[in-house]
Amino acid sequence: MNSRPKKLLDHVHDALRVKHYSIRTEQAYVNWIKRFILFHNKRHPRQMGSAEIEAFLTHLAVDLNVAASTQNQALCALLFLYHHVLDIEIGPLDAVRAKKPRRLPTILTQDEVRAVIAAMSGVNQLIAKLLYGSGLRLLEALRLRVKDVDFAYHQITVRDGKGEKDRVTILPASLVEPLQEHLSRVGMLHQCDLENGYGAVYLPYALAYKYPNAEREWCWQYVFPARSLSTDPRTGLRRRHHLGESGLQRAVREAARLAGIQKPVTPHTFRHTFATHLLESGYDIRTVQELLGHKDVKTTMIYTHVLNRGGLAVRSPLDAD
Repeated sequence: MNSRPKKLLDHVHDALRVKHYSIRTEQAYVNWIKRFILFHNKRHPRQMGSAEIEAFLTHLAVDLNVAASTQNQALCALLFLYHHVLDIEIGPLDAVRAKKPRRLPTILTQDEVRAVIAAMSGVNQLIAKLLYGSGLRLLEALRLRVKDVDFAYHQITVRDGKGEKDRVTILPASLVEPLQEHLSRVGMLHQCDLENGYGAVYLPYALAYKYPNAEREWCWQYVFPARSLSTDPRTGLRRRHHLGESGLQRAVREAARLAGIQKPVTPHTFRHTFATHLLESGYDIRTVQELLGHKDVKTTMIYTHVLNRGGLAVRSPLDAD
């Protein structure tokens, strides 16, 4: 008996997994492809091309007023569909592009950082300290493995950061003891999982097949594991994943409110503040660029705005003697 032929979206899932795209990117791309097809009254993408892609992207920018990054993600999803699934080349596109606003990041003072962190507790507080002390993105912190924390050299290795790049950043000396105590508790949780027949963790790029025992080894476990087991949507295996983002996001917002901070504070604010405070302390911008993992130093230079007192060092006439 022949199996049911795969549908278009099944091929999309397969192509994304072959190229090792993350589960989040996979979900986002599939969602954009669905929206593209529905927008054109369920026509098959093979029957469409550049004109239909342009119409969809223009609709996003003009009718839905989406952000530039959102429109760009939709474009990437459609280009992936045509290039890697349908094997169809798409010519130059002439759609209305959403404008990318130039916004300066929210920066906290050192007193504000201390106030927000003091209003937090437990694991959330530890992660917040790591974001500010090491300049990590939220997901980079949550995806840390035990092997990536080097207590001897006071450094953290970020694996597959933005752009699939590895980098090394600092581990604050003040976090060595708290992190070691935390990992001691995580180790007991992992041992309990092993005794109950679990203890395996997700490994990227088919490492689980190459090293069959690695998924249960201590060094591969997440530094910040989830409180409960969950089912992997791709494999159906029941494992302990890392903590989700939403819990810390809520904790940071609540801590900022309790601290009386009248600024929009998110976990990413700690990363912005890390960079700005290093530049304030006199560290070279290239060093800060490497710690943050920026591809272009121009991205890092946005943090120099806080050093330009009074708008590019201009002194107001109101302050004249």
